[in-house]
Amino acid sequence: MTSIFPPSTTFCGLFWVTLFCLFGPGCELAPLNGPEVEVVVLGTAQDAGLPHIGCAKANCELARAEGRREKVSALGVRGHSGWWLLDATPDLPAQIQAMGSLPDAIFLTHAHIGHYTGLMYLGREALGSHKVPVWCSQRLADFLRKNGPWEQLIKLQQIELHILPPNTPVELEPGLSLTALPVPHRDEYSDTYGFQLQHQNGRSLLFIPDIDQWHQWPRQLTDFLQPDATLLLDGTFYSGAELPHRDLSEIPHPLVSSTMNQLETLPQLNKATAWPFQIGFIHLNHSNPLWNANSDESADLHQRGFFVAREGMRFALSHGPVAKLISTPPADTDAP
Repeated sequence: MTSIFPPSTTFCGLFWVTLFCLFGPGCELAPLNGPEVEVVVLGTAQDAGLPHIGCAKANCELARAEGRREKVSALGVRGHSGWWLLDATPDLPAQIQAMGSLPDAIFLTHAHIGHYTGLMYLGREALGSHKVPVWCSQRLADFLRKNGPWEQLIKLQQIELHILPPNTPVELEPGLSLTALPVPHRDEYSDTYGFQLQHQNGRSLLFIPDIDQWHQWPRQLTDFLQPDATLLLDGTFYSGAELPHRDLSEIPHPLVSSTMNQLETLPQLNKATAWPFQIGFIHLNHSNPLWNANSDESADLHQRGFFVAREGMRFALSHGPVAKLISTPPADTDAP
């Protein structure tokens, strides 16, 4: 396994911290170098966030009434030498603010709007960055090179594209690797990756925010149900009744209810014993009843041993508790 990041690619510093504080009040920045290698949940919503544009559903109305913005799904991976961002969402400024500095690199899963369009904030109209490393599949790299405004980011050297090979562990820093896993999805403009993070102590985290159906994937989820593993899986829809005006075959996702039923047939999820791993759901659509912690669906999910990822959750990969919550809530900052 080879390292893909030379030491010179770190973009930390007071300048970046100050700049991103301008995007909103609070600016309670987490320290960059902590005692643990950890994964921080920076957002949990589907591509358009919550409240969703044009939405009058209860989830959206409650969020508006509370002045609450649920950010689009993304993860920050904090190591000893820096941190790495998984997906560049439309909420990128606030998500980078939460981590306290510009990431050492950005990894993209695919070319749907919630997963790469945050790159726009690196352009001359916003940050005007210099050679921020962006890692993605060959097809996604080709899409960015051939289409504006993304090709301008490359031309002006505001981002620097790198090809992330599939099914090949790459070293983020000594003892910490990332593997890109091709998954079936609506690949109009690019193919789609999920990511697996692996620490040398054996702990791992699987991040698959988007997939069409589990049975279409050549891999099995049982491959990832190892001791001390965390799985963050596509939780877009809880049931097929959420969007009666939409044809869900045009926007396929495995239903949370179906995923739980499927997983509970596995011997590893024997209810007689405590699970040595944890399984959660991320990338929730605005229609999903799991946004309501008091819903029957939320109660059923937790009773069955699963959880919903929430912004501010941290998952330790190096030592300490496998999962914990940030002691202070994230700043109440709307996306720009």
